[in-house]
Amino acid sequence: MPAFITSQPQPNTIVVHFGAQAIGGPDAVELASILREGVTAGVGTVVFDLAAVDVMNSSGLGMLVSSLTTLKKSDSAFFLAAVPEKVMALLTMTHLTTVFMIVPTVDDAVNAQ
Repeated sequence: MPAFITSQPQPNTIVVHFGAQAIGGPDAVELASILREGVTAGVGTVVFDLAAVDVMNSSGLGMLVSSLTTLKKSDSAFFLAAVPEKVMALLTMTHLTTVFMIVPTVDDAVNAQ
């Protein structure tokens, strides 16, 4: 079963919906593949929907940072949307809130263009 579900609300935008756990490992490989395919297809905006995430560890944070690096290289916009309180606390503690564009909802990210 895939760890992520993707949707394409607009032609140039993909949304990656995360499951309950963002803990790296094989999921990181799957996520990198999704992003490579998107970049190759010329996607200009990627949104990570984190609404369902209950658990995120340091490897999960690494997936986010790695994704940001990949997407910056391709000049794609990148948003974290619907970040749960626990995950926001982790992002704040690690000072990553200053690095990511964080929006309240997926719709806010999709409409930010």
